[in-house]
Amino acid sequence: MKNFKKLEVWQRGIDIVKCAYELTKLLPNEEKYNLVSQINRSAVSIPSNIAEGSSRKSEKDYFRFLEIALGSCFELETQVIILNVLNFVNEEQTSKILNNIELQERQLFAFMNILNK
Repeated sequence: MKNFKKLEVWQRGIDIVKCAYELTKLLPNEEKYNLVSQINRSAVSIPSNIAEGSSRKSEKDYFRFLEIALGSCFELETQVIILNVLNFVNEEQTSKILNNIELQERQLFAFMNILNK
């Protein structure tokens, strides 16, 4: 069994979850069941899929869970951009999470390339 908690890519995912929850606290209550829920679920999906993939016996299965985590990154990035477009938050409030998401995407790509070899 692999110890996913030692993986930097998983740890960054946890940081993204923290950022997402902090960001969604700034949103209006009427978005509680819309964007707030969607953003938090996308963020939680990132480290969750990295962790679940680490339990798989084959590299192919692990790779698939990393693909899902990467898809959640892209989904979350889009949702955060939507917050800016809708003027719920400003760029200063989203810069930290967007930077973390971009770093996470690069880390996932690199990790997936290692598994592919």
